[in-house]
Amino acid sequence: MKYTDFLVSSLGKGNVISPLKQSPRTDSPVYRFVDDDDRIIYDVSVANFNKCKETGEIPVSFEKAGPKENIFFEPAKTKVAIVTCGGLCPGVNNVIRSLVNQLYYRYGINRILGIKYGYEGLISKYNHPVIDLTASMVSDIHLSGGTFLGTSRGNQNVAEMVDTLEILNVNVLFCIGGDGTLRGAHAIYEEIEKRKLRIAVAGIPKTIDNDIDLIQKSFGFETAFSIANDIIRNAHNEAYGANNGIALVKLMGRDSGFIAASAALAIQEVNFVLIPEISFDLYGPRGFLKILRKRLEDRHHAVVVVAEGAGQDFFEAGDQEKDASGNVKHKDIGIYLKEKIKEEFISKGFPFSIKYIDPSYIVRSAPANANDSKFCNLLAQNAVHAALAGKTDFVVGYWNNEFTLLPISMAVAKRKKIDIEGELWWNVLEATGQPIRMKNP
Repeated sequence: MKYTDFLVSSLGKGNVISPLKQSPRTDSPVYRFVDDDDRIIYDVSVANFNKCKETGEIPVSFEKAGPKENIFFEPAKTKVAIVTCGGLCPGVNNVIRSLVNQLYYRYGINRILGIKYGYEGLISKYNHPVIDLTASMVSDIHLSGGTFLGTSRGNQNVAEMVDTLEILNVNVLFCIGGDGTLRGAHAIYEEIEKRKLRIAVAGIPKTIDNDIDLIQKSFGFETAFSIANDIIRNAHNEAYGANNGIALVKLMGRDSGFIAASAALAIQEVNFVLIPEISFDLYGPRGFLKILRKRLEDRHHAVVVVAEGAGQDFFEAGDQEKDASGNVKHKDIGIYLKEKIKEEFISKGFPFSIKYIDPSYIVRSAPANANDSKFCNLLAQNAVHAALAGKTDFVVGYWNNEFTLLPISMAVAKRKKIDIEGELWWNVLEATGQPIRMKNP
């Protein structure tokens, strides 16, 4: 990575005085507006500081998010569209509501369109309605989970989507979604560039798995592992109440195990965490089943948390089925583990009781908790500030406790995964007491 990789595209110089600007008064301090030169350092370690000092290299940094003194779009002439795509996630409605409120109350923009059912809503053949969003219409939507605008998965024709934006005279498009949605937003931006249009494309990262690279956390993640925490507590009660009781809980985490790891740290009652980042064996002296049995012999109960993408190497290789968004549809590791545990212990005459719990859809459909709600509001506000200032092809991020802007292409270049040599995974190992590796030599 280099400094230039993190420069965000702009539609041009802002010549419109922001409605947020007030006359400075000594008795009423004014917030310092953010300049394009304000940056947030990526690596704040002393080692990186010394390296840059010695080599003269410009440290990698993100553009700082926040309101600009001058903006690109004139609010009275600006029309905005909002679209939500991909799977459900706690907090989507909070983001929609905050976008509308910020646009209407702070910038005076009253032409706000809601695109129904994801990117399908920008394709004429689906005939989905486009709705006019008002502040009163969205005033209570944050109290419910899901998405007020509806969602869909799958690639759509980019040229047709931009045709629709032109027909609707949209100046700014806000895309709320994960990896696939952001790739779609980048493709829309490229088509807009090809046509030399003045339309800003802004991404707000939505992933319950917290797996978008270069972003410290995404909205909905904290709510997800908080709900998982309560489910695991009840699962522990189930396991503890039976002789050699096993509670097996499958949580979301297609490619990254952040929810499983964080939930385990929150509840401190989990004995095994299985994640996509680390492969494990079932059989043999160091295999999972051997270690699980030893745990049961010693303590007579066990709680196992498995991320949905863990253990996929146990299934036969072949043509991998994909969902509409192009994500590989993983085999059900939860059911597989349940059956293998039963098979092993029955064949050995070892008494046990197992309960399998899959709360995935309950978790992702819940409304956001208080801290996530706050985070959603701030993401939305900063997305509005940047887009109206003419920034485009960007994602609002969060790094070192600061809100940032980064190019979409950098955010989707790779998935964020748990560093198995890092502090988070070390903390999980300490909390669970499980072996560092469950792999035979």
